[in-house]
Amino acid sequence: MKYKHLTREERFTISCLKIKGHSTSFIAAQLARSKSTINREIKRNSTPTGAYCFAKATDYASSRSSQASCRSCRVDTESWNFAVEMLVTEQWSPDQISSDLKKSDRPSCSHETIYRRIYADKDLGGDLHSHLRHRVGCYKSRLIKNDKRGKIKNQRSIEDRPDVVSEKNRIGDIEVDTIVGAHSGSASVLVTLVDRCSRFTLIAKARDKTAESVSQAILNALAPYRHKLHTLTYDNGKEFAWHEMIDSILDTTGYFAHPYSSWERGLNENTNGLIRQYFPKKTNFDFVSESDIALVQDKLNRRPRKCLDRNTPNSIFLLN
Repeated sequence: MKYKHLTREERFTISCLKIKGHSTSFIAAQLARSKSTINREIKRNSTPTGAYCFAKATDYASSRSSQASCRSCRVDTESWNFAVEMLVTEQWSPDQISSDLKKSDRPSCSHETIYRRIYADKDLGGDLHSHLRHRVGCYKSRLIKNDKRGKIKNQRSIEDRPDVVSEKNRIGDIEVDTIVGAHSGSASVLVTLVDRCSRFTLIAKARDKTAESVSQAILNALAPYRHKLHTLTYDNGKEFAWHEMIDSILDTTGYFAHPYSSWERGLNENTNGLIRQYFPKKTNFDFVSESDIALVQDKLNRRPRKCLDRNTPNSIFLLN
Protein backbone atom coordinates (compact mmCIF):
# COMPACT_ATOMS: atom_id res chain seq x y z
CA MET A 1 0.00 0.00 0.00
CA LYS A 2 1.32 3.42 -0.93
CA TYR A 3 2.03 5.68 2.05
CA LYS A 4 -0.02 8.89 2.28
CA HIS A 5 1.26 11.90 4.19
CA LEU A 6 -0.77 13.09 7.14
CA THR A 7 -3.20 15.85 6.22
CA ARG A 8 -3.76 19.12 8.06
CA GLU A 9 -7.11 17.75 9.26
CA GLU A 10 -5.42 14.66 10.70
CA ARG A 11 -2.85 16.81 12.49
CA PHE A 12 -5.69 18.87 13.94
CA THR A 13 -7.34 15.68 15.22
CA ILE A 14 -4.04 14.48 16.74
CA SER A 15 -3.67 17.80 18.54
CA CYS A 16 -7.22 17.73 19.93
CA LEU A 17 -7.08 14.11 21.07
CA LYS A 18 -3.62 14.56 22.57
CA ILE A 19 -4.85 17.56 24.59
CA LYS A 20 -7.69 15.39 25.88
CA GLY A 21 -5.09 12.90 27.13
CA HIS A 22 -5.78 10.05 24.73
CA SER A 23 -3.02 7.54 24.06
CA THR A 24 -1.11 7.19 20.82
CA SER A 25 -2.85 3.87 20.19
CA PHE A 26 -6.27 5.48 20.55
CA ILE A 27 -5.35 8.33 18.21
CA ALA A 28 -3.98 5.89 15.63
CA ALA A 29 -7.20 3.88 15.76
CA GLN A 30 -9.36 6.99 15.26
CA LEU A 31 -7.36 8.01 12.20
CA ALA A 32 -6.94 4.48 10.85
CA ARG A 33 -3.17 4.98 10.92
CA SER A 34 -0.40 2.91 12.41
CA LYS A 35 0.83 3.72 15.89
CA SER A 36 4.35 4.23 14.55
CA THR A 37 3.06 6.88 12.12
CA ILE A 38 1.50 8.86 14.97
CA ASN A 39 4.58 8.49 17.17
CA ARG A 40 6.83 9.63 14.33
CA GLU A 41 4.57 12.60 13.59
CA ILE A 42 4.56 13.78 17.22
CA LYS A 43 8.32 13.30 17.54
CA ARG A 44 9.24 15.08 14.30
CA ASN A 45 6.78 17.97 14.44
CA SER A 46 6.53 18.92 18.10
CA THR A 47 7.82 22.32 19.22
CA PRO A 48 11.22 22.63 20.93
CA THR A 49 9.41 22.52 24.29
CA GLY A 50 7.86 19.16 23.39
CA ALA A 51 4.32 20.45 22.83
CA TYR A 52 2.37 19.28 19.77
CA CYS A 53 0.46 22.10 18.05
CA PHE A 54 -1.17 21.20 14.74
CA ALA A 55 -0.48 24.63 13.20
CA LYS A 56 3.24 24.42 14.01
CA ALA A 57 3.33 20.77 12.99
CA THR A 58 1.83 21.64 9.61
CA ASP A 59 4.39 24.42 9.13
CA TYR A 60 7.28 22.09 9.99
CA ALA A 61 6.01 19.42 7.59
CA SER A 62 5.38 21.94 4.81
CA SER A 63 8.89 23.31 5.16
CA ARG A 64 10.44 19.88 4.74
CA SER A 65 8.09 19.13 1.85
CA SER A 66 9.05 22.36 0.07
CA GLN A 67 12.74 21.53 0.36
CA ALA A 68 12.10 18.02 -0.90
CA SER A 69 9.97 19.43 -3.73
CA CYS A 70 12.78 21.73 -4.71
CA ARG A 71 15.22 18.82 -4.79
CA SER A 72 12.77 16.74 -6.81
CA CYS A 73 12.58 19.35 -9.58
CA ARG A 74 15.65 18.01 -11.27
CA VAL A 75 17.19 20.60 -13.56
CA ASP A 76 20.77 20.50 -14.73
CA THR A 77 22.81 23.21 -12.96
CA GLU A 78 23.91 24.86 -16.22
CA SER A 79 20.34 24.85 -17.56
CA TRP A 80 18.95 26.23 -14.31
CA ASN A 81 21.52 29.03 -14.22
CA PHE A 82 20.53 29.94 -17.78
CA ALA A 83 16.84 29.82 -16.83
CA VAL A 84 17.38 32.14 -13.87
CA GLU A 85 19.39 34.58 -15.99
CA MET A 86 16.75 34.74 -18.72
CA LEU A 87 13.93 35.02 -16.18
CA VAL A 88 15.55 37.82 -14.18
CA THR A 89 17.28 39.87 -16.88
CA GLU A 90 15.04 39.28 -19.90
CA GLN A 91 11.75 38.35 -18.21
CA TRP A 92 11.41 35.29 -20.41
CA SER A 93 8.55 32.95 -19.57
CA PRO A 94 9.28 29.35 -18.49
CA ASP A 95 7.83 28.21 -21.83
CA GLN A 96 10.25 30.42 -23.75
CA ILE A 97 13.17 29.22 -21.60
CA SER A 98 12.24 25.57 -22.12
CA SER A 99 11.91 26.07 -25.86
CA ASP A 100 15.32 27.72 -26.10
CA LEU A 101 16.96 24.97 -24.05
CA LYS A 102 15.66 22.38 -26.50
CA LYS A 103 17.31 24.24 -29.37
CA SER A 104 20.67 24.57 -27.58
CA ASP A 105 23.27 22.07 -26.47
CA ARG A 106 22.21 22.36 -22.82
CA PRO A 107 20.15 19.64 -21.11
CA SER A 108 16.51 20.56 -21.61
CA CYS A 109 13.59 20.50 -19.18
CA SER A 110 9.88 21.23 -19.49
CA HIS A 111 8.26 24.55 -18.62
CA GLU A 112 6.27 22.63 -15.98
CA THR A 113 9.51 21.72 -14.21
CA ILE A 114 10.72 25.32 -14.32
CA TYR A 115 7.44 26.55 -12.86
CA ARG A 116 7.67 23.97 -10.08
CA ARG A 117 11.22 25.02 -9.30
CA ILE A 118 10.16 28.69 -9.17
CA TYR A 119 7.23 27.83 -6.90
CA ALA A 120 9.50 25.83 -4.60
CA ASP A 121 11.87 28.81 -4.48
CA LYS A 122 8.93 31.03 -3.45
CA ASP A 123 7.99 28.65 -0.63
CA LEU A 124 11.57 28.89 0.65
CA GLY A 125 11.44 32.70 0.65
CA GLY A 126 12.94 33.36 -2.77
CA ASP A 127 11.82 36.07 -5.19
CA LEU A 128 12.15 34.40 -8.59
CA HIS A 129 8.36 34.39 -8.90
CA SER A 130 8.34 38.20 -8.89
CA HIS A 131 9.92 38.18 -12.35
CA LEU A 132 7.06 36.25 -13.93
CA ARG A 133 4.54 38.14 -16.02
CA HIS A 134 1.72 36.30 -14.24
CA ARG A 135 1.43 35.60 -10.54
CA VAL A 136 2.79 32.18 -9.62
CA GLY A 137 -0.38 31.56 -7.64
CA CYS A 138 -2.33 31.47 -10.90
CA TYR A 139 -0.16 28.64 -12.11
CA LYS A 140 -0.46 26.76 -8.85
CA SER A 141 -3.98 25.68 -9.78
CA ARG A 142 -2.52 23.86 -12.78
CA LEU A 143 -0.11 21.99 -10.54
CA ILE A 144 -2.91 20.56 -8.41
CA LYS A 145 -5.23 19.29 -11.11
CA ASN A 146 -6.76 16.71 -8.80
CA ASP A 147 -7.82 19.27 -6.21
CA LYS A 148 -11.61 18.98 -5.75
CA ARG A 149 -12.24 22.67 -5.24
CA GLY A 150 -15.77 23.62 -4.31
CA LYS A 151 -16.62 20.07 -3.21
CA ILE A 152 -16.73 18.56 0.25
CA LYS A 153 -15.55 14.99 0.50
CA ASN A 154 -17.71 12.19 1.88
CA GLN A 155 -20.85 14.22 2.44
CA ARG A 156 -23.92 12.47 3.84
CA SER A 157 -27.11 13.77 2.31
CA ILE A 158 -29.90 15.06 4.53
CA GLU A 159 -32.03 12.42 2.79
CA ASP A 160 -30.13 9.79 4.79
CA ARG A 161 -30.74 11.53 8.11
CA PRO A 162 -32.85 9.46 10.57
CA ASP A 163 -36.56 10.33 10.73
CA VAL A 164 -36.29 11.02 14.45
CA VAL A 165 -34.33 14.18 13.64
CA SER A 166 -37.25 15.59 11.63
CA GLU A 167 -39.64 14.94 14.52
CA LYS A 168 -37.76 17.41 16.74
CA ASN A 169 -38.46 15.36 19.85
CA ARG A 170 -34.88 14.41 20.71
CA ILE A 171 -32.23 16.55 22.36
CA GLY A 172 -28.90 16.61 20.51
CA ASP A 173 -29.77 17.14 16.84
CA ILE A 174 -27.95 20.35 15.90
CA GLU A 175 -28.22 22.64 12.88
CA VAL A 176 -24.99 24.51 12.05
CA ASP A 177 -24.44 27.69 10.06
CA THR A 178 -22.23 30.77 9.86
CA ILE A 179 -22.99 34.49 9.93
CA VAL A 180 -20.54 36.66 8.03
CA GLY A 181 -19.65 40.18 9.10
CA ALA A 182 -19.03 43.35 7.14
CA HIS A 183 -18.17 42.72 3.49
CA SER A 184 -14.85 44.52 3.82
CA GLY A 185 -12.34 44.68 6.63
CA SER A 186 -13.85 41.81 8.61
CA ALA A 187 -12.33 38.35 8.76
CA SER A 188 -14.15 36.94 11.79
CA VAL A 189 -17.47 35.12 11.47
CA LEU A 190 -20.03 33.77 13.90
CA VAL A 191 -20.78 30.06 13.98
CA THR A 192 -24.33 29.35 15.11
CA LEU A 193 -25.50 26.01 16.46
CA VAL A 194 -29.16 25.34 17.32
CA ASP A 195 -30.73 22.27 18.90
CA ARG A 196 -33.80 21.31 16.86
CA CYS A 197 -35.79 20.10 19.86
CA SER A 198 -35.10 22.74 22.53
CA ARG A 199 -34.02 25.70 20.34
CA PHE A 200 -30.98 25.94 22.61
CA THR A 201 -28.50 28.17 20.79
CA LEU A 202 -24.73 28.40 20.88
CA ILE A 203 -22.82 31.22 19.20
CA ALA A 204 -19.09 30.88 18.65
CA LYS A 205 -16.69 33.33 17.06
CA ALA A 206 -14.23 32.04 14.46
CA ARG A 207 -11.25 34.15 13.39
CA ASP A 208 -12.12 33.57 9.71
CA LYS A 209 -14.30 31.39 7.50
CA THR A 210 -11.75 28.65 6.84
CA ALA A 211 -12.60 25.05 7.66
CA GLU A 212 -9.88 25.06 10.30
CA SER A 213 -11.22 28.07 12.21
CA VAL A 214 -14.87 27.12 11.92
CA SER A 215 -14.20 23.54 13.01
CA GLN A 216 -12.29 24.76 16.06
CA ALA A 217 -15.19 27.05 16.98
CA ILE A 218 -17.69 24.19 16.62
CA LEU A 219 -15.61 21.89 18.81
CA ASN A 220 -15.09 24.53 21.49
CA ALA A 221 -18.81 25.31 21.62
CA LEU A 222 -20.11 21.72 21.62
CA ALA A 223 -17.47 19.98 23.71
CA PRO A 224 -19.24 20.64 27.07
CA TYR A 225 -22.41 19.01 25.70
CA ARG A 226 -20.92 16.14 23.72
CA HIS A 227 -22.75 13.55 25.86
CA LYS A 228 -26.05 14.96 24.57
CA LEU A 229 -25.19 15.08 20.85
CA HIS A 230 -26.44 12.86 18.02
CA THR A 231 -26.36 14.64 14.65
CA LEU A 232 -25.12 17.84 13.01
CA THR A 233 -26.77 19.27 9.91
CA TYR A 234 -24.80 21.70 7.71
CA ASP A 235 -25.28 23.67 4.55
CA ASN A 236 -22.80 23.15 1.69
CA GLY A 237 -20.28 25.83 2.65
CA LYS A 238 -16.63 24.81 2.31
CA GLU A 239 -16.08 25.94 5.90
CA PHE A 240 -17.66 22.62 6.93
CA ALA A 241 -15.17 20.51 4.97
CA TRP A 242 -13.73 19.03 8.19
CA HIS A 243 -17.04 17.41 9.17
CA GLU A 244 -15.47 13.96 9.43
CA MET A 245 -12.93 15.19 11.95
CA ILE A 246 -15.70 16.83 13.99
CA ASP A 247 -17.70 13.58 13.96
CA SER A 248 -14.64 11.65 15.08
CA ILE A 249 -14.03 13.90 18.09
CA LEU A 250 -17.64 14.54 19.16
CA ASP A 251 -18.94 11.06 18.23
CA THR A 252 -21.68 12.58 16.07
CA THR A 253 -22.94 12.03 12.53
CA GLY A 254 -22.93 14.95 10.11
CA TYR A 255 -25.43 15.52 7.28
CA PHE A 256 -25.61 18.13 4.52
CA ALA A 257 -28.69 19.91 3.21
CA HIS A 258 -29.22 20.17 -0.53
CA PRO A 259 -27.62 23.17 -2.24
CA TYR A 260 -29.78 26.32 -2.25
CA SER A 261 -32.32 24.67 0.07
CA SER A 262 -32.20 26.87 3.14
CA TRP A 263 -35.67 25.71 4.20
CA GLU A 264 -34.14 22.35 5.10
CA ARG A 265 -32.42 24.19 7.94
CA GLY A 266 -35.26 26.59 8.68
CA LEU A 267 -34.61 26.68 12.41
CA ASN A 268 -31.02 27.79 11.81
CA GLU A 269 -32.12 30.50 9.40
CA ASN A 270 -34.73 31.78 11.85
CA THR A 271 -32.21 31.82 14.70
CA ASN A 272 -29.71 33.74 12.57
CA GLY A 273 -32.43 36.33 12.05
CA LEU A 274 -32.84 36.67 15.82
CA ILE A 275 -29.09 37.10 16.21
CA ARG A 276 -29.04 39.76 13.51
CA GLN A 277 -31.24 41.90 15.77
CA TYR A 278 -28.15 42.34 17.94
CA PHE A 279 -25.49 42.13 15.22
CA PRO A 280 -26.81 43.82 12.03
CA LYS A 281 -25.41 42.93 8.61
CA LYS A 282 -22.74 45.63 8.61
CA THR A 283 -21.28 44.44 11.92
CA ASN A 284 -17.52 43.87 11.89
CA PHE A 285 -17.11 40.79 14.08
CA ASP A 286 -13.40 41.50 14.52
CA PHE A 287 -14.46 44.11 17.06
CA VAL A 288 -17.22 42.12 18.78
CA SER A 289 -16.06 40.72 22.12
CA GLU A 290 -16.65 37.22 23.41
CA SER A 291 -18.60 38.69 26.34
CA ASP A 292 -20.98 40.50 23.96
CA ILE A 293 -21.56 37.25 22.07
CA ALA A 294 -22.16 35.35 25.31
CA LEU A 295 -24.69 37.99 26.40
CA VAL A 296 -26.73 37.57 23.21
CA GLN A 297 -26.54 33.79 23.49
CA ASP A 298 -27.80 33.92 27.06
CA LYS A 299 -30.68 36.24 26.12
CA LEU A 300 -31.88 33.84 23.45
CA ASN A 301 -31.64 30.79 25.69
CA ARG A 302 -33.58 32.26 28.61
CA ARG A 303 -36.35 33.71 26.42
CA PRO A 304 -39.75 31.89 26.75
CA ARG A 305 -40.77 30.41 23.41
CA LYS A 306 -44.30 29.77 22.22
CA CYS A 307 -43.18 26.66 20.33
CA LEU A 308 -41.86 25.29 23.63
CA ASP A 309 -45.14 25.89 25.48
CA ARG A 310 -43.63 29.06 26.96
CA ASN A 311 -40.63 27.20 28.35
CA THR A 312 -37.08 28.44 27.74
CA PRO A 313 -34.41 26.64 25.69
CA ASN A 314 -32.23 26.53 28.83
CA SER A 315 -34.89 24.72 30.85
CA ILE A 316 -35.33 22.02 28.23
CA PHE A 317 -31.78 21.48 26.94
CA LEU A 318 -29.83 21.80 30.18
CA LEU A 319 -32.22 19.79 32.34
CA ASN A 320 -32.46 16.80 29.98
